Amino acid sequence: MKAFLEEFKGFAMRGNVVDLAIAVVIGGAFGTIVTSVVSDIIMPVIGVLTGGVDFSHLAWTMKEATLSGPAVTLGYGKFINAIINFIIVAFAIFVAMKQMNRFLKKEAEKPVEAPKPTKDQELLMEIRDLLKK
Repeated sequence: MKAFLEEFKGFAMRGNVVDLAIAVVIGGAFGTIVTSVVSDIIMPVIGVLTGGVDFSHLAWTMKEATLSGPAVTLGYGKFINAIINFIIVAFAIFVAMKQMNRFLKKEAEKPVEAPKPTKDQELLMEIRDLLKK
């Protein structure tokens, strides 16, 4: 049992697992931010532009409600809203990633100075040059 726990500890504490855990937590937080941007900033603007169109009430009734049970409906309007929400979230993430990639590209294009050779390297280069002569 102790060997099993040691093996599990070694697995759980590997760098990849810890990095993945951190990525999941940050991804969840980023997802919350994007969802807030979409629902609190973008969707109200779209609602004003489209006259407040809301598909969530659209449904196909497969069985009417009776005294013995509720109606059975296929809520395709909620599905349409989910698709629209997904497209907006995907577009918002695309724009954010595009801007981040543009920033990273600018950082990568900055000239990188070659490291100055050490004294040992300079001496070796001099010896090399003398041997060539």
